[in-house]
Amino acid sequence: MATSDSTTTQVAAGPNAAAWLSVVGVGVVAATHIWKLPSALQQLQAELHFDLLFSGVLLGVMQVASMLGGLLAAWCGERYGLRRLLMLGLLLLGVGSLLGAASPDALVLLCSRLLEGIGFVLCTVLAPALIRLNCAPTELNRAMGAWGSFQGLATLAGLSLSSLMLEWTSWRWLWVAMALLSLAMLLPLARLVPDDRRARHTESGVRGQIVATARQPAPWLTGLGFACYTVQWMAVMGFLPAIYGAFGISALTAGLFSAGVGGVNIIGAVVAGRMLQSGRSPSVLLVFAFLLMAVSSIGFFALPWVQIGGGMVGALACAAVFSLVGGMAPAVFSRIGVDLAPSGGSVSAVIGLMQQLFNVGNFIGPFILAWVAVLAGGWQASWVMTCAFSAMGIWLVLLLRRRLASGSRVESQGQASGAGAC
Repeated sequence: MATSDSTTTQVAAGPNAAAWLSVVGVGVVAATHIWKLPSALQQLQAELHFDLLFSGVLLGVMQVASMLGGLLAAWCGERYGLRRLLMLGLLLLGVGSLLGAASPDALVLLCSRLLEGIGFVLCTVLAPALIRLNCAPTELNRAMGAWGSFQGLATLAGLSLSSLMLEWTSWRWLWVAMALLSLAMLLPLARLVPDDRRARHTESGVRGQIVATARQPAPWLTGLGFACYTVQWMAVMGFLPAIYGAFGISALTAGLFSAGVGGVNIIGAVVAGRMLQSGRSPSVLLVFAFLLMAVSSIGFFALPWVQIGGGMVGALACAAVFSLVGGMAPAVFSRIGVDLAPSGGSVSAVIGLMQQLFNVGNFIGPFILAWVAVLAGGWQASWVMTCAFSAMGIWLVLLLRRRLASGSRVESQGQASGAGAC
């Protein structure tokens, strides 16, 4: 894969582990705003009076900004500075969460989630390019593996902390706490991450980078493959506390179990980063992840665990496998993405395009799963959805591998650099 010659690589202040780790931290905090919602759904439904389908919309609506504005965020980052836009994203997350805390009805809450979504897209589209900017080449696989785990970390933190807080306070105070956490992250970002605004491109130069990137098929295929992961993982994790409620356990226990399942996603991301570093094929890792996600989702949804003695343990194990192997996908796709920028293109534009595509999956996933559950009268048929997207993901990975090979980016070259090709 060609490497971008964009200005962001020219202004790097040199390798800085504290800088890229703080950027990963920003991604974790941004994504925690997604995961503060599932444990609070019962409170929200009772207080603001909405149904299961609207719950699916609330779970996915934060992705609308990413779905529509990924390339715009990339343009702004290249034009005005990556760090500056990350700081703006944190401010919007804080303001949106405070607005949500004051919501008198479901419509205002929905609007506040949209505002949080704009902050989320600014933080997550630009973060990989800023990580690359502050990371030594030999550490890039490890850094992108860490970035690939940000959703798992956010799921663990968001579900567990929200479940605990909701035991002694209302969802509104949870929203306030998340706003304050977002604003607090401005300090390490300002102190540890160097300013990257030197030698920024002109407006026409940035536009040319984005056009050059969007003309290439590889970023599109990578983003669509990523979407095949996000569509099922976001849907399953978003409704996991509700699914566990069928076992008759408390909301707190369901939330903590769900947090643990989301947390093992981190292991998959870290393992994928190490395997890429050792020269394993990205395409093999992705096919393996999609296959095992399909199998474990069949086990989770198709088997009548509620009617089986000790079924809670079996269901928990299947969900944990689904999340763990799924964690390999974002780490591998993110690592592929930072090397996909063509000559004259931009890493931020690649990530922005990918973000737009895979956040379509984040947005529609919860709604599709809720729709299937309503049609089937329960969660038992949901494996059809997860298996269909796993099969599509495998097809896209194989298509991407052939496309890169036909462009003289052979896999052996990628393995020599850790993950340079699919």
